[in-house]
Amino acid sequence: MIKALKLLLSISICQLAGIIGGFFTAQSIPSWYALIKKPFFNPPNWIFGPVWITLFTLMGVSAFLVWQKGFNDEKVRIALFIFLLQLALNCLWSIVFFGFRSIGGALIVIALLWLSILWVIIRFSAISKLAAALLIPYIAWVSFACLLNVSLFFLNL
Repeated sequence: MIKALKLLLSISICQLAGIIGGFFTAQSIPSWYALIKKPFFNPPNWIFGPVWITLFTLMGVSAFLVWQKGFNDEKVRIALFIFLLQLALNCLWSIVFFGFRSIGGALIVIALLWLSILWVIIRFSAISKLAAALLIPYIAWVSFACLLNVSLFFLNL
């Protein structure tokens, strides 16, 4: 029962980050975002929701697997702190890009986000290989999002 609650809490915290980011995103999609120039490889808007729900779920399971190793372990506490840091950066990207409508500012945030995800993967790998592996789709998607962010920046100077 405790494991199930920890898993639910881990996934819920990650999904909450998505909800926060989605709040800022939803307001700008039909207005500002619809008007900016986009590269040819820009995905359709409908794909982002399912992708992020999946990624946030994988992130929650990953965090749960590390948490299960024991919060008394300093490696676990540090790894989960870094995980929460990257989760905050994930939210911040949506706030900066869609809320502030700052493509350049978001580019800085996404670079920091990518580095923090890599740091989490390295830290999680020392605790649980599976937890680290579950974050590979996340860093892959953020890599693509970074390329998209760079393209949007230069197309909309």
